[in-house]
Amino acid sequence: MSAPTTPVCYRHPSRETGVRCVRCDRPICPDCMNPASVGFQCPECVAEGRRTQRQARTAFGGSLSGQAGYVTKALIGLNLLAAVIGVVIAGIPTLIGNGLFTGVTAYQAMGAVTPFSFTLAATGELYQGAVPGIGTVFPGIDDGGFYRLVTAMFIHYGLVHLLFNMYALWQLGRQLETVLGPARFAALYLIAGLGGNVAVYLLDPGGLGAGASTALFGLFAGFFVILRRLGRDTSGIVALLVMNVIITFLIPNLSWEGHIGGLVTGGVVAAALAYAPRERRTPVQVAGCAAVVLLLVVVTAARALTA
Repeated sequence: MSAPTTPVCYRHPSRETGVRCVRCDRPICPDCMNPASVGFQCPECVAEGRRTQRQARTAFGGSLSGQAGYVTKALIGLNLLAAVIGVVIAGIPTLIGNGLFTGVTAYQAMGAVTPFSFTLAATGELYQGAVPGIGTVFPGIDDGGFYRLVTAMFIHYGLVHLLFNMYALWQLGRQLETVLGPARFAALYLIAGLGGNVAVYLLDPGGLGAGASTALFGLFAGFFVILRRLGRDTSGIVALLVMNVIITFLIPNLSWEGHIGGLVTGGVVAAALAYAPRERRTPVQVAGCAAVVLLLVVVTAARALTA
């Protein structure tokens, strides 16, 4: 009769052990032991448990990675990059849009919200439509330049305009991204900005709107909705929001259309994110955001077709 042999670790055959994984019952050495609620588990069982274990989420279904503020930092980076591009192309000749704007830089003409196309002022004269031999340089929204409804969110009129908006984005963005998660926060920001720019296109057809303020007003509304949903005090954000709305109407050259449009759009998107039923949270949130985007697309297309 042969003597019983001591089991060896299934991952390290040269190491004898008397400990077994509580899940798969394979022998494991001290280097392979992972403490469990009872006994130890092997590395493979731990990895399998992590794959099947439900990941922790925020109160609104978002990823906890939002605590790092990656989306907020990326948005600030994009705004700063757009400003650098504006400086680089500052030497391009002034552009004129159907004789309505003078002294408009190429940076603003190529991306701000306007229904008009911009053509080169080759001889200092104001051209109506395309310049012979040159053609339209940057199409307005009425001529198919729908990209302006997005690019305008990243274009600013001067350093003060840029820095003020980036400070507000840094303060609001990190907090909202933490509670919503990166994807939901990005959706709130971009859809609110889009809604504000659509409002500029519809209500101020002779304007040249740009800036992150459309999206930021959406964040103000989102902050209010989130606080209400969590049962927190909203007096601080209400006071800040009222102050910014008053400033919008008091200071010349601020686009109240874009600010109010972003505010309303952000409030609707935030409500879809915050009040979606828990058992069907993600599908309802996606459907709510998609419905808002679809509505904005429809009203924009209707306005362009009747231009």
